Amino acid sequence: MKLHLASWPEIERYLETSKGIVIPIGSTEQHGPNGLLGTDALCPEIIAHEAAEDAGFLVGPTFNVGCAQHHLGFPGTITLRPSTMIAALQDWIGSLHRHGFEKIYFFNGHGGNITTIDAAFIESYAPYSFDDMACPYHLKLRNWWELNGVLDLCKSIFPVGEGSHATASEVSVTYYAYPEAIKDVVMTPRIAPSDRFRDAADYRAKFADGRIGSDPAQASVDAGAKIVGAAKAALIKEVQAFFAD
Repeated sequence: MKLHLASWPEIERYLETSKGIVIPIGSTEQHGPNGLLGTDALCPEIIAHEAAEDAGFLVGPTFNVGCAQHHLGFPGTITLRPSTMIAALQDWIGSLHRHGFEKIYFFNGHGGNITTIDAAFIESYAPYSFDDMACPYHLKLRNWWELNGVLDLCKSIFPVGEGSHATASEVSVTYYAYPEAIKDVVMTPRIAPSDRFRDAADYRAKFADGRIGSDPAQASVDAGAKIVGAAKAALIKEVQAFFAD
C-alpha cells in the first residue's frame, strides 16, 4: 500500500491495525556515465514497493533528495545541507506521529545520508529526554544493501568491480525496474579508481566520470531481479519484526 496513492480514510483504517510505515530515503546525485541520477532513491523505493505489495504494509513517499554536496561537480545533482535535511526529517516524523504512527522505518539508499539521519533521530528524541518522558514512537534506519544476505549476494554476482559508488549492483536494481532507461556506455578505465575526497571540486578532480572503484558496465536486468528478490524477502521479515515489537 502506497500512502500517496491512498485516501485519508484508507490511512485511518490502516492505522486501526498497524502503527508502522516504511519511508524510502535516498538522494538525487550522479552515478557515473551509465547510472541514473535517482539511483539512491530508486533502489530503496523499488524494493520497498515490491515488499509492500507482497506483505501489505504501508510505504510513504520517497524522501529523494539527501546530502550529496560532494557530487555537485556533476550536472543534475541536487542536495540538501545536513541542517536542512535534519529539519525536514523532523517535520516528516512529527507529521506521521501526529496521525498515530509509532514505528517509522527509514529505508535508505545513500551512504552519505547515514550520519545526518542518525543526527535527525537524536534531534527527534531529545525533547522527550529533556522533559523526562518516554518517546511514544520508535525510529529505525536500514540501508538496503545491509539487509540480511544482500551484500553477500551482490559480491557473488559481481566479484570484481563492484566498487563503492555507481556500483554494478545498484545500477542493476534500477535497470531491473526501468529497462527503458538502460545506458550503453564504454567507460575507461574499466574499473574506476578509489580514493578519499573532501568537497565537490576534489571529488570531480579524482573521479572524472563519477565512479569510485566500480565497473557498472556489468549491470544487468537479470542481476537486478536477483538482488531485488533477495532484498524484498529480507525487508519483509525485518519490517514485520519491527512493527510487531
